[in-house]
Amino acid sequence: MSARDAILSRLKGVAPDKAEAEALLVAPEQPMVDERALEAEFLARLALPSVSASHDAIETIADLPAAVARYLEAQGETPTLCLPPDPRLNGCDWSAFTLHDAAAPDEVAALAIARRGIAETGSLVFETAPCAPMLPNFLALHHIVLLPVRDIVAHLEAAPLTGAQPRAHYWITGVSGTTDIEGTYVRGAHGPRFLHVILLRAPVA
Repeated sequence: MSARDAILSRLKGVAPDKAEAEALLVAPEQPMVDERALEAEFLARLALPSVSASHDAIETIADLPAAVARYLEAQGETPTLCLPPDPRLNGCDWSAFTLHDAAAPDEVAALAIARRGIAETGSLVFETAPCAPMLPNFLALHHIVLLPVRDIVAHLEAAPLTGAQPRAHYWITGVSGTTDIEGTYVRGAHGPRFLHVILLRAPVA
C-alpha cells in the first residue's frame, strides 16, 4: 500500500464526532465583548503583547497638541510631527511643533485620525482621503492615532461605515514585527516601531 493509499484509508475509517460537529454549529463565532464597556475592552486589547500599543485620553481636541508633546517628550523625541491636512486639526495650537506636511523615510512621528476602533481585536480602521494620506502612517517611527471614543465598536462586523466609500481603507492592529533576522524579534520591521492611541472623549466634527 502506498503512503497515499494509507492516508486515504485512515481518513475513510474515521467516523465524524456528531456531538463535536453540533457544538461547532452552536458556538458563537464572535468573541465575548462587553458592549457596555467598549473603551475598557478596547484598551485591554491594546495592552496585549500582540498589539503592544500605549494610550492616553483627552477631553477635547484642543488638548491634542499637549498630549502629543507629552508622548514625544516621554519617548525622548523632539516635537516634530507629520500632520495630515485634516480641517479638524486646524483649530489646535501646533506652535510648539516643527510640522511636516509630507513624511520623510526617517520621520519621527505622524498623526492620523482613525475612523473606527475595534474592541474585539484592538484594531484601528483608517480610510484614505485627500485630508488623510496613507503613506505617513507607514513611514514614521512613532504612529500617533487620535480615536474618538464614540467610534469604538464591539466587533469586526460593525466596522464598515455607511455612505460613500473611500478609494481604499486599511486596518492596523499594533506594530509590525518579524523574527526573520537570526530568530530575534524586531518591532517595526515593516512600518512604525511604536503605536500610541489618544482617545478623544468629546465628539469631533
